[in-house]
Amino acid sequence: MDKIIIEGGNPLKGTVKISGAKNAALPAIAACLLTGGWHHLDNVPHLKDIVTIKSIMSKLGVAFRDKKGSLEVNSDNLNSYETPYELVKTMRASILLLGPLLARYGKARISLPGGCAIGARPINLHLKALSAMGVEMFLDQGYINAQADRLKGADIFFDTPTVTGTENIMMAAVTARGQTILRNAAREPEIQDLINMLRSMGADIEGDGTDTIVINGVESLRPARHTIIPDRIEAGTFMIAATITRGDIEIESCRPQHLGALIEKLESAGALIKAKGECISIKGPDTIESVDIRTTPFPGFPTDLQAQFMSLMCVAKGWSMIRETVFENRFIHVSELKRMDADIEINGSQALVKGKERLLPAPVMATDLRASASLILAGLAAEGGRTEVHRIYHLDRGYEFLEKKFKNLGATIWREKE
Repeated sequence: MDKIIIEGGNPLKGTVKISGAKNAALPAIAACLLTGGWHHLDNVPHLKDIVTIKSIMSKLGVAFRDKKGSLEVNSDNLNSYETPYELVKTMRASILLLGPLLARYGKARISLPGGCAIGARPINLHLKALSAMGVEMFLDQGYINAQADRLKGADIFFDTPTVTGTENIMMAAVTARGQTILRNAAREPEIQDLINMLRSMGADIEGDGTDTIVINGVESLRPARHTIIPDRIEAGTFMIAATITRGDIEIESCRPQHLGALIEKLESAGALIKAKGECISIKGPDTIESVDIRTTPFPGFPTDLQAQFMSLMCVAKGWSMIRETVFENRFIHVSELKRMDADIEINGSQALVKGKERLLPAPVMATDLRASASLILAGLAAEGGRTEVHRIYHLDRGYEFLEKKFKNLGATIWREKE
């Protein structure tokens, strides 16, 4: 097991290129189950979660050809509809295989998923929607057993917007009989990216960027070539890193339109930001102002940047309130930030942060993917010693070469074996 060591206090300088989005690549890879032939995906990041979904799908008979920055996928020899528990338990996104398997095979046996320890994240919304499309399901020894002769279109209302739920049901519906309408659907950019890929496969989908998506089932699909969008959470993490270190960096290969809520909050904190095309330049202020945030689904402030923004507020002037409305139990990182002398009080889904002039280096332990990033940002800002971040296997699930990218920006950071 590895750990990351940081000697903080250096303002970040230079240029960083953002990798493809993990949360767009995973459903795109899953969508390759919908039809045979060689699919070609560009800008696929090299991450642990990508390796996991490839391992799961390989067990189903799917073939992969890895090329630098791209991935070719072929499901012509699909020979199983059961995903193994030993792989699924490590990644919640494996539930994304349920919809495509039902669309292609008419049956699926999926182990209940695992992943980050940030709340229950129930999949009942997926199952309720599939049931409306004619799927019969039962739970047996931790597996979802699902079957349908042919999926049929349905009018589906999600009680709360769900990203993976919207993606799963879209994939199930593209070859279903008739029309499927998804109401109160999630609007995240990753969903738009999946819509673009499904369209290139021949799917008939309307309602881009809205909370009502209409899918008219088609008889057949074709293999696609698709480029994964840049990772807005990685881009946001580097924007916060530039601000917390009072740095000055340029971020390439990103989509500023996907980061509107963060840009507004960082500007309120004092950062100078210029966006042009697929680049963002950001300069941190001498004095970081305190800012309140409330996480909400896109286009609101993303929950996946809440932990990183909290690290920033730990060194801001004054008090800030952070409200988490998307996931319960997503303040696990607070106890670790307190080890670095952060002043944070939690009251239910709210965290009150009193900013300090600086954080202190300390050994800390990552508890989930985004918490890992928040501790690294805190380490970059801490002065007077070394911060060691343990259990960084979480980090490798969602960030490609993160410490190398920080090192190229002038940070003193490296990885060691425990």
